[in-house]
Amino acid sequence: MSAPKTKTNTATGNKGELESMLSFEQAFGELESIVAQMESGQMQLEASLEAYKRGNLLLTFCQQSLADVEQQVKILNERQQLVPFTTNND
Repeated sequence: MSAPKTKTNTATGNKGELESMLSFEQAFGELESIVAQMESGQMQLEASLEAYKRGNLLLTFCQQSLADVEQQVKILNERQQLVPFTTNND
């Protein structure tokens, strides 16, 4: 009798790992690649689910990055100088 296989999920990662490892451009590029793979219809169901999870994480990261930059631009417009923006989560 063989031992049950444990599955480690290195494909999806987490938000903190994304922030430390990827730039917006890298995350967006990876997201585009995932979408293209999924649209091709050649992925198996389990691979599609993992790709969806990773894509959702990347999408959230990209949206937050854009929101942070938008806030910095608002601050710049109000004060005529760019001030680093810190999130309330820090």
